[in-house]
Amino acid sequence: GKLAGNVDIREHGSGNIGMTNVQRTVGTPVAVVVLFLDMGKAVLAVVVARIFFDSPGVDAAAALAVVVGHNWPVFIRFKGGKGIASGWGGLFVLSPIAGLVATLVGLPLIAFTRYVSLASISSAVLGSLALIILAALGHLPLAYIWFGAIGSVLVVARHRENIQRLLSGTERKLGQQAEAAL
Repeated sequence: GKLAGNVDIREHGSGNIGMTNVQRTVGTPVAVVVLFLDMGKAVLAVVVARIFFDSPGVDAAAALAVVVGHNWPVFIRFKGGKGIASGWGGLFVLSPIAGLVATLVGLPLIAFTRYVSLASISSAVLGSLALIILAALGHLPLAYIWFGAIGSVLVVARHRENIQRLLSGTERKLGQQAEAAL
């Protein structure tokens, strides 16, 4: 936000640093950059873990650490995003199939409902479920189950307010502009 018009994204819209608030506040081009940067940091963390440790447990821990760091960043008083893009990046590196499941769930939901939060929650849970099933069937390391289970719980927990707004019919749809953050 600050690079694209001197806007502190934490002071606008929902106050969240994630891609959806960036899109609503600053616009789609900047939101796409945020998406790729957030995904990229998880991809980088897992790739570095694989190079230096050669351990599926460390791979899963690296992906999970990025989600935790994104959601509760020390440098901005633990007020971060909701872990969708960073979790998606980690999921794709751990299992391209599970990442594809998340994508094939999320994109149509966004297209048809315009609720990014519904798509985010659904794709995180079903992508994680795909990861867990693949690991349980022996197609992936069992250590990846930890990323799937804990990661999806963290994503759902960070979307508590969105879930309440979805249930009450007050959740904003994609394309609705943000208001000033309180």
